[in-house]
Amino acid sequence: MTDPRFEFVNIDLAASEHIAAPQYSYWKSVFRKFFSSKVAIAMLVIMAFVVIMSIVHPFISGYSNLAMDDINNPSARFLSISLEHPFGTDDVGRDMFAACWAGTRTSLFVAVIATIITNVIGTVVGMFWGFSKKLDVFMIEVYNIVANIPFTLVAMVLMFALGQGVPQLIFALSCTSWVATAYFIRVQVMIIRDREYNMASKCLGTPTFRIITHNIFPYLISVIMTGVSRDIPSFISYEVFLSYIGVGLSEKDISLGRLIENGSAYMTSAPHLFVIPVFISALISVSLYIVGQTLADASDPRTHMI
Repeated sequence: MTDPRFEFVNIDLAASEHIAAPQYSYWKSVFRKFFSSKVAIAMLVIMAFVVIMSIVHPFISGYSNLAMDDINNPSARFLSISLEHPFGTDDVGRDMFAACWAGTRTSLFVAVIATIITNVIGTVVGMFWGFSKKLDVFMIEVYNIVANIPFTLVAMVLMFALGQGVPQLIFALSCTSWVATAYFIRVQVMIIRDREYNMASKCLGTPTFRIITHNIFPYLISVIMTGVSRDIPSFISYEVFLSYIGVGLSEKDISLGRLIENGSAYMTSAPHLFVIPVFISALISVSLYIVGQTLADASDPRTHMI
């Protein structure tokens, strides 16, 4: 007779295979680690504010550099900071608040597009470069040539040859910069490719493309994020410098570099025309770098292994 204190339990084969481990989500872990940094959150808020203002404000204000070129209102020239003009006015009476956000939009657009082109081409070429010995022989010569030519000089020559404008500037910034990114990715791939699990995949006949995309690429996410966080501020700086020396964007295009160039002539009489665009440029660079570096650290798989 069965003891009433006990009862038979059905055997569940699926339950017996259950591993008693906490549920893990890679991206949930990434964002949890990222948002644990108060500095990164503050910089993210600043960066989001700058990006939103650069996109929304030019549409609200209706600012157009082309339409306002002929405006010359002597009574509105060089006005200081006020409620009506938060950033003052320039040498022809244009509102600097509207001009700065329109210029920020152009500078961000150029930097982001150039960064996407540089990192996409550089990452794809670099991953295959690290695996192929035949490609390595050719690409290492290309890298040696490109690396010995100053990037600024290449960009200036291309801008002189192609002319001023947004598409020309994007091409000049991304034309050779992807080679350095590809070389850096190649080094990272060479470090990872001979690990035990990749050697086992090769012995099992796994295609090279699958090894690259499944075994190696996840470990490159933090490296790519580091490159992006470095490239966007760098390209903004290059745009500012090239426009400042007069070989970047044309006079019809408003950008932070163009505003800094115009304001440099009035550094003593109206310093706000120079200081404010420089401050916005520095603010974008610092916030993007801190956010990108924090996200790169958080996305490194080695930081949240369980």
